[in-house]
Amino acid sequence: MYNFCIFAGTTEGRELTELLLDQGAAVTACVATEYGETLLPEHEHLTVSAGALDEEEMTALLRQGDFELVIDATHPYAAAATESIAGAARRAGVGVLRLLRPGGALPEGSVRVDSPAEAARFLDGTDGNILLATGSGTLAAYAGIRDFSRRVWARVLPTAAALRLCAEAGLPPSHIVAMQGPFSQDLNAALLRQTGAAWLVTKDDGDAGGFGEKADAARAAGAKLLVVGRPPQREGLDYGETVAYLCRRYGFRLRPEVTLVGIGPGDRGGMTADALEAVAGADCLIGARRMLAAVSVRPGVPTVEAVAPEAVERAIQERPGCRRFAVLLSGDTGFYSGAKRLLGRLEGCRVRVLPGLSSLSVLCAALGASYEDVVCVSLHGRSRDIAPLVRRHPRLFVLTGGERGMEQLLRRLCEAGLGDVTVHVGERLSYPDQRLRSGAAEDLVSGRFSPLAVALLENPAAEDSFVPGLPDETFTRGGQTQPVPMTKREVRALCLSLLRPTETAVCWDVGAGTGSVSVELAMVARRGEVYAVERREDALGLLRENRRRFGLDNLYIVPGEAPAALADLPAPSHVFLGGSGGKAREILALALEKNPQVRVVAPAVTLETQAALTECMKTLPLRDTEVCVLQTARSRAAGAYHLLRGLDPVTVFTLQGGEAAP
Repeated sequence: MYNFCIFAGTTEGRELTELLLDQGAAVTACVATEYGETLLPEHEHLTVSAGALDEEEMTALLRQGDFELVIDATHPYAAAATESIAGAARRAGVGVLRLLRPGGALPEGSVRVDSPAEAARFLDGTDGNILLATGSGTLAAYAGIRDFSRRVWARVLPTAAALRLCAEAGLPPSHIVAMQGPFSQDLNAALLRQTGAAWLVTKDDGDAGGFGEKADAARAAGAKLLVVGRPPQREGLDYGETVAYLCRRYGFRLRPEVTLVGIGPGDRGGMTADALEAVAGADCLIGARRMLAAVSVRPGVPTVEAVAPEAVERAIQERPGCRRFAVLLSGDTGFYSGAKRLLGRLEGCRVRVLPGLSSLSVLCAALGASYEDVVCVSLHGRSRDIAPLVRRHPRLFVLTGGERGMEQLLRRLCEAGLGDVTVHVGERLSYPDQRLRSGAAEDLVSGRFSPLAVALLENPAAEDSFVPGLPDETFTRGGQTQPVPMTKREVRALCLSLLRPTETAVCWDVGAGTGSVSVELAMVARRGEVYAVERREDALGLLRENRRRFGLDNLYIVPGEAPAALADLPAPSHVFLGGSGGKAREILALALEKNPQVRVVAPAVTLETQAALTECMKTLPLRDTEVCVLQTARSRAAGAYHLLRGLDPVTVFTLQGGEAAP
C-alpha cells in the first residue's frame, strides 16, 4: 500500500486526499485547524493531523511516516508554510510535490496590490463601503483604514478563532459575515448589495477559490475589485497535472465522476439547483455548442464539443487529469435523451444522472395545460409517419428535428387529411425570444418555424381502440376485370381473432393481395413489424396505396414469390397465409424453422388448399391445431325486400408451432 502525506489546506488538497484513498493508498492529511479536519472524509486509511506545525514538527512527522511522497496543497498565499514543508521534506529525505492553483485573469478596471498593507493604504484614500473577502488571518492589517468599523465588512470562516480576530480588529458583530464557501456569483453579489460595498477586496484565489465568481459579482453589483497579489510561487503542477503524474508514477487508474446533466430547454434560468452545482463543480464540461453556451463556464475549465456517445466517451478517456465531468444534455435526461445510449458506455465511471425540465412540461406550463394524458413521440433523427398516431390519440406531444422539422410535420398532417387538428407550437422555449403559436394545421402549414420547436397536437376525433374487420370499401382494390384478391371483412375479422397478434408482433402476410389483412395487422402491431409478401405487380401498387392511405410506417412490402421471398425476412411471431401458390408446406416449414413457436392462420377456399393444409397438420411439428368452416351471407336489396346472398364458404386453419404439452 502506498503511503502519502498531504498538506491539505485547500479544496484541491481535500479532493486529492479522497482520490488517493479511493485508489487504496494510505494518507496522512495535515490541516491547520480543527475546522479543516471536519471537511475531510472519514476513512480507515486516513490519518488527520489537525493544528499548525512548524518546520521541526513537520520534519518529525515525515521521518516517522515512511511516506512515498509529500504533496504540498496549501493555499497560494501560505508562502511560509510552503517553505517549511519543502525544508522538512528535504531534512526527512522525502520527495515533495507542490500542487499549484492557477491564478485568475484580472478583470479590466480592477486594482492590484502586492500586500494587505498596501491594500489598506490604498483603501484609506477611497470612499465607500468595503467588503473584505481575504479571510481573518490578515484582518489586522486593515484595521487602520479610515472609519474602519463603519465602512468595512469582513467575510470569514464560521470558527471561534476567526470571530476572535474580527473582534480584536475592532469589527462590530453586524459587520461580520461568518460563512463557509463555496460562494456563487449570485450570493457574492447579494452580499455586496446588502453591505452597499463600493469595493470588494479579494486574493487571487484562482478558479478553485472562487475568484471568477467574485469578479463577476463585483461587476454585476457595480463594485470595484481590489486584488491582493500572490507571493512568489515555487515550481509545481496544477491539479490535473498532479493527478496525471500520480497515475503515471504509481499506476493508479481513476474512475471519473460523470454527471449527466439535464439542462432543460436551454436557458440557464430553467436549470435546477443540482444541475447548476454539477456544472460549477466540474473539471470538464462536455456537450453540444448550444448547451455549452447556455451554462456559465468558469474561466480555465476545459470544454469539449461532443454529442455522440462514442465522442463523449473518448473525451473522458483523453483527460485523465480531470476527475469530475459534466455532460450537458438538452431537456430531461429521461425524456428522449442521449443519456440512455451514454449510460452503456460509461461502465468504468461513477455516474450520476440529474433530470431537467422537459420541453413537454415547459410547453404545457406556457399553455396552462396539463400533460397527464399526453402521448409523446420523437421525430428527431427518426423516420416515422405521425398520421396514425394522431388518428389514435386525442393529445400528442411531438419533438421535431432538423431545420424544417415543424414545417414537415404540419405538411404531413394536411396530406393525411388531418388539417383540422389543433397544433400548439412552442419555439425556443425558455429563451427571451420564446414564441407560442396555436391553430389548425392547415392554417399554420405555410409558416416558418425555429429548429428548436416542439408541438402539442389535439384531435378530439381520435379513436385509440381498433376492432378488426374494417369495411371492404375502405381499401383500394383496383379494376374489376381481374380484381386483386382481398380477404373479405367477415373472414378477416375471424382470422385476426384467431391469429391473436400482439402490439410488438413480427408478422408475415403471405399472398397479401390488396393488403387488407396487412393493414389491420399493422394497426394492431403498432410497435411491431408487418411484412406483406406479394408477387403480382398490380397488387404491389395497391399495397403501396393502402399503406399510404392508412399511414403505416411499420408495414413493409416485399415483392416476390414465397418461399424464396421469405428467406431474408426476420423470424415471424405470426403468419397469415392468404395465398400459397401451391407451396403451403414449404412456406410453413420455413416459418417454423425461423421460429418453432410461430402461430399461423390460413384460410382455404379450394379443396386443394384444404388438402395441403390438412397434410401439414399431420406432418409438421405443431403443438396445437384447429379447423373451422365459416359460412356467411350478406343482404342485398330486391325491390321493397332484402335477400341474403351466400358467400363462398371458407375453411380456416389455425396452426400453433411447438411440441405438444405433456
